[in-house]
Amino acid sequence: MSGPPNVVRKGDGLPLVAIHGNGVDHRLLLALDDCLAEPGCWERIYLDLPGFGGTLPLDGTGGLPEIAEWLVDAVTDLVGERDFALLANSLGGLLARHVRARFPGRVLGVALIAPVVDADPARRTRPALAVVERDDDLLASLSVDDRDEFASIAARQVPASWVAFRDFALPGIRAADPGAMERLSRRYFLPEVPEETSPGYDGPTLIVTGRQDHVVGYQDQMRLLAHYPRATFVALDGAGHNVHLEQPDIVHALLREWSGRVRSTIGGDPGGVRSDV
Repeated sequence: MSGPPNVVRKGDGLPLVAIHGNGVDHRLLLALDDCLAEPGCWERIYLDLPGFGGTLPLDGTGGLPEIAEWLVDAVTDLVGERDFALLANSLGGLLARHVRARFPGRVLGVALIAPVVDADPARRTRPALAVVERDDDLLASLSVDDRDEFASIAARQVPASWVAFRDFALPGIRAADPGAMERLSRRYFLPEVPEETSPGYDGPTLIVTGRQDHVVGYQDQMRLLAHYPRATFVALDGAGHNVHLEQPDIVHALLREWSGRVRSTIGGDPGGVRSDV
């Protein structure tokens, strides 16, 4: 590693490592923290990937293969010998699948929010950018830069979605290191598909997508279901790539249900051991 990850830890209980996507930082997933904050259930570990938020860029090429290996080392340092769960969005969803494959028998559950399935955008099945709800007065009140960032990604361009985007997405967008992002774009691939290098995963899984997600789409994620037999899959209408910011109530309910499934699998004891390992 070129340096330790910037980490925000919240709560106590089972380790839950949260992995954000490209161009943002850990704050994007902090929008989900309230629904995971039941005392004693989860130690939420929000980390910044290299070049994002407070984590220094990697030395050298700094492509996706290098970030993936950095992440494996970071998770090892953060959780030690404990079993853990994963929460991830967008590119973080691809990285979480890589981590899951590298820690067989130790991942208690996986929750993927608008995950990347194929790193190559040309191979993705994606709808065109569509706006299902727009508040023209809101958009006119924003600065040009803020409006461009928000309108380029949001399917629901209304005050509630804007406030969530402003508070949880925009800070990470502004903090991203341009050089690190450029190096990542040159090596934006993983050498191996995680599901092809490890057995299928039978732990509690959640996959949430947005029907109006023009970045990663909602159809390719269905291919993951064959490898995750305990997966709940939901494609939410009225949501783009930041599905958890645009449909927060539904995503929070799904995460609480997933959290309960994980705890049920280990008998509800944060210090326990999975019976299916």
